[in-house]
Amino acid sequence: MSERLRLALIAHDKKKDDLVAFARRHRARLAGCTLYATGTTGGRIVEACPELTVTRMKSGPLGGDQQIAALIAEGGIEALVFFVDPLTAMPHDVDVKALMRLAIVYDIPMALNRSTAEAVLGRIRAPGKSDPASETDGR
Repeated sequence: MSERLRLALIAHDKKKDDLVAFARRHRARLAGCTLYATGTTGGRIVEACPELTVTRMKSGPLGGDQQIAALIAEGGIEALVFFVDPLTAMPHDVDVKALMRLAIVYDIPMALNRSTAEAVLGRIRAPGKSDPASETDGR
C-alpha cells in the first residue's frame, strides 16, 4: 500500500485561481501526496508550483471528471478537493454529479471550497498511518 496520500484536485473555471492559491499555500504538504488533476487545473498548478508532480487527466468537459471518478471507483483516489463554482452553469454538469456521487459512495473526503479543503488536508493521513483522534473517540 502506498504511503503517499492520493489526492485529486479539480476546479471550475472561475475557481481555478483559488485552487492555485491553495496549492501555493500548501505546497509542502501537497509535495508529499500523489496528485491527480483535470487537465487545465493541473497545468495551472504545475505552472504555479513547478516542484509538484501532478498526473494530468483530460479537461473536465472532455472526460477528465469521469477519469477522476473512475480512479475513485478503483480505489486510486483517497481524497478529493473540488473547488465548485455554484453560480455558473456547467455544460458537463452530469459528469460533475457522477464524480461527486462516487466520492460519496466510496466515502472519501471531498472538499468543495477552500475552508473545507484546509480542514480536510489538515486532518487526513496517508494510508497506513494511524489517526490519534480516531483512537480516542471510538471510531
